[in-house]
Amino acid sequence: MNKYYILYKPFGVLSQFSDEGGNAGLGQILNVEKDIYPVGRLDKDSEGLLLLTNDKKLNYKLLNPTNKHERTYHVQVEKEITQEAISQLEKGVNIKVGKKRYDTLPAKAKLLEGEKLPEFPERNPPVRFRKSVPTSWIEIKLIEGKNRQVRKMCAAVDFPCLRLIRVSIEGLELGNMKVGEIKEIKPKDVTRLLKF
Repeated sequence: MNKYYILYKPFGVLSQFSDEGGNAGLGQILNVEKDIYPVGRLDKDSEGLLLLTNDKKLNYKLLNPTNKHERTYHVQVEKEITQEAISQLEKGVNIKVGKKRYDTLPAKAKLLEGEKLPEFPERNPPVRFRKSVPTSWIEIKLIEGKNRQVRKMCAAVDFPCLRLIRVSIEGLELGNMKVGEIKEIKPKDVTRLLKF
């Protein structure tokens, strides 16, 4: 029987069940059925929504860029980001993927300010704080997911990423989940929220 979970993955935890290189895997924080695995990845320095399942077909559907599944990230960057940099992110930027250069697909990007500023729990350990360097929050929506893509995109426009949180995959949302919390999702809701 297919099972589906969403997890608020904490900072510093790998998107795999085994520990590796002195870093904790999901097995340290989760107790789920043996055949459950994460669909897609968040690197250990990223936080937020991770989908876990034993449905092998879902993996292909979700990770194939031709299906254009939108993932939304809230990103804290160093300095006050400019409209020019946001426009560059939207058009696509050139990043390094493996040993090759890659032009990212057009994305949606916007500055988050005022009422739209995200409220996340403090990170452990906290993001480095420098009085002399302001930070800003942006939202980036992508339909592809190259290795560390959001971080590389922000670096390419000269606004390094300090904190990265995936808040949704299509209609599946982090909402008000707590760090480390896991929720089971009904199969019919997965189909509806992921727009299959």
